[in-house]
Amino acid sequence: MTVTNSRAKVMGSFLKSRRERLSPEDAGLEFAGGQRKTPGLRREEVAVLAGVSVTYYTWLEQGRDLTPSRDVIDSIAQALRLSPAEKSHLHQLWNPHVSETPFATPSVVNQQMQKIIDQLGYPSHITNERSEVLAWNKAAQETFADFASIPVEERYFIRLLFEDTEMRNRIVNIEEFARYSVAVFRTYYDNHRDDPWFETTVEHLIRNSAEFERIWSQYDIQLKKVNRIILQPSGVHRPVPYDIHSLVNLSDRPDIHICIYTPDTEDPGAGR
Repeated sequence: MTVTNSRAKVMGSFLKSRRERLSPEDAGLEFAGGQRKTPGLRREEVAVLAGVSVTYYTWLEQGRDLTPSRDVIDSIAQALRLSPAEKSHLHQLWNPHVSETPFATPSVVNQQMQKIIDQLGYPSHITNERSEVLAWNKAAQETFADFASIPVEERYFIRLLFEDTEMRNRIVNIEEFARYSVAVFRTYYDNHRDDPWFETTVEHLIRNSAEFERIWSQYDIQLKKVNRIILQPSGVHRPVPYDIHSLVNLSDRPDIHICIYTPDTEDPGAGR
């Protein structure tokens, strides 16, 4: 299976980032100590752990067009101690049959989907893999931001998270939630490298947010999962913890996500 050139380069960068953050001790290697010139593992150490030649692994990191088997990819994932989310991401980069999802222009959602979230009392919004906020209900507007007043070209959750002061002030655990959001966005960035919008947006955020640049440089990967956000909208006396549920594949657009924020029922007095 040949990895296409674009994906090969992204996959190589991803492998390098995982190798450099894995210590010999965490990889189960005995290390006598002393100064190491290379952060994390050396390429030859990964090759030994994965059962491949040093040259072959080096070529993979360099982004050359190769034909690694799934067994080789799985062996490298095990050698690098990848998390389930990171291993899934590696498989997506390796598999040339995973086609990139084209985005509609302009981005719209089915009116039935809008009606679904309008019926919910919990804050809910609909986004795509660009994090574009396509629709929202009244509770989301009151909890996060006045989405209707935000220009369409700026109405991206990843941008608002770092540029909208009002939204940031409402998120109590902003550092934790920002790291999670950037890690999810990074998976989409890697899988849509042929879409110039992603590169332009990342460059914009790096220029305008030192916080984004710091988190982005860590190259964390995260699939969407049930996650916790703590919100304190204006006029609310106590912070309210919410669990975020992401529903996908509810339409003919597989890149569409409905995010529903359900309050923590263990704290019924929150927000009063």
